[in-house]
Amino acid sequence: MNFLANFIEVLVPGGKASAGPPLGPALGPLGVNVAEVVKKINEATADLNGMQVPVKVTVKSRTEYHVDVGTPPTSALVLKEAGLEKGSANALQAVGNLTMDQVIKVAGIKKNNLLSVSLKGAAKEVIGTCGTMGITVEGMPRKEAQAAVDEGRFDDLLA
Repeated sequence: MNFLANFIEVLVPGGKASAGPPLGPALGPLGVNVAEVVKKINEATADLNGMQVPVKVTVKSRTEYHVDVGTPPTSALVLKEAGLEKGSANALQAVGNLTMDQVIKVAGIKKNNLLSVSLKGAAKEVIGTCGTMGITVEGMPRKEAQAAVDEGRFDDLLA
């Protein structure tokens, strides 16, 4: 029996997807092994524990499917690194701080979804997100931290 490809796009908790809604009811009628798909999703999202992760499952037949795992928004990754539940309502009021290592970690996770082609540029994008959330980088506000990156102060980490 041939199927046209079916696409299912859902948000699942990283590392904790289950055969319950929304996955099970969407995949069940397509005849795929739901437990197998859920296991594959959980393996791919284990590092994103506790965050909502976009997942797209393409089902071509009962035995042929492909799982694409997206990345959480940059802001969610920044909050996780900062140990915060939410950012500041006023971007000028600092509520947290990230190290440059943490900024680089977020940039690495988001590298395929950022406009930058270099790690330096990606780090500056993440710093920009931090700035809008009231999160400093190495104790510096957004503009100062981005200027420090431009000046080469973190080149040893960004090489």
